[in-house]
Amino acid sequence: MNHVPIEILLIEDNPGDVRLTKEALRESKVSTRMHVVLDGVQAMAFLHREGDYAGVPRPDLILLDLNLPKKSGREVLADIKGDEQFRRIPVVILTTSQAEQDIIETYNLHANAYVNKPVDLDQFIKVVKSIEDFWFEIVRLPNGVS
Repeated sequence: MNHVPIEILLIEDNPGDVRLTKEALRESKVSTRMHVVLDGVQAMAFLHREGDYAGVPRPDLILLDLNLPKKSGREVLADIKGDEQFRRIPVVILTTSQAEQDIIETYNLHANAYVNKPVDLDQFIKVVKSIEDFWFEIVRLPNGVS
C-alpha cells in the first residue's frame, strides 16, 4: 500500500467550500494532503513554486473554481493546460456555474472534468468524495505526474 499522500491543490476563494472540501477529504480512504490557494495568481505561483510557495509539492490533482479573483479559473486552466510541465495534472472544475457556455469553454481548454457544486452540505461532501474515488481509486494516472 502506498503511504505517500496524494497532493491536491484546491483553488477556491469561498471559505465555506474550502472547509467542506477539507472535511470530505478528512474521511478519505487514501492519504491526501490538500493545499489551498485563494485566487488565480496564487495558483500559478504555487505551481511554479514561486515566493511563499517555494518547495511545495507538485499536485496530483487540481480542483479549480471558475469564479476567482485576480485571474479567472478559465485563465488558470488555459495556463495549466498550455504548459508542458503541468498539462498532465488532472484538473477538475468544481463550480456553481451550470452555464452550458462555461462547460463547453472549459472542456475546450482541456479540463478533465466539470462538476457542479451542490448547495446541500451532504451532497457537497458526497461529490468531493466521488471525485477523489474516481481519480485515485479508479483512474490510472501516468507515472511522474506527481
